[in-house]
Amino acid sequence: MSTLKNKTLFVSGASRGIGLAIAKRAAEDGANIILAAKTAEPHPKLPGTIYTAAEEIVEAGGQALPVICDIRDEENVRNAVNKGVERFGGIDICINNASAIQLTGTLQTDMKRYDLMNQINARGTFLVSKVCLPHLLKSENPHILKNNINAFILESYQGWGAIFYPKEFINALRKYAHENKILLIFDEIQSGFARTGKLFAFEH
Repeated sequence: MSTLKNKTLFVSGASRGIGLAIAKRAAEDGANIILAAKTAEPHPKLPGTIYTAAEEIVEAGGQALPVICDIRDEENVRNAVNKGVERFGGIDICINNASAIQLTGTLQTDMKRYDLMNQINARGTFLVSKVCLPHLLKSENPHILKNNINAFILESYQGWGAIFYPKEFINALRKYAHENKILLIFDEIQSGFARTGKLFAFEH
């Protein structure tokens, strides 16, 4: 896959940041973007809504369908996927970009925040991938990108406790990849089976 022209991408959390950057890069190739995000009204501190993001994607050369979607809600996700398939005829790439993070140590992380991160980063990613999967399996070259790991927690057997790798480190890698116009695809679905551990780079 050397170009994303006429390919359809489902992108969660695409109203701003890395999600929007990936969507705009794909739009340069002429891709169709299903923008699934919660931000329909302007945020007092953060820029962009799904509607302003859609305008940027169209300006970049692609087509956009903005859909209000909380990936914690199964009905929301199914509605967003169904609308996208109805509009563009299918889904070729699923990009799990929506995420929640709190850069604190184990003792300083309250369970309410932990539950939110787990609901979005783990359950939400699984839900979006699951609902997109029947459509991905109809594509000639389907892919899933998990782009929402902003920090890693490692429990040390030596008793060191939890080690957090800050999102700034991860975002630096992402920024490098984007500036070189590369889409990093970590999971490939092929022949009906999901395979992990793969890295695919599509250069412009």
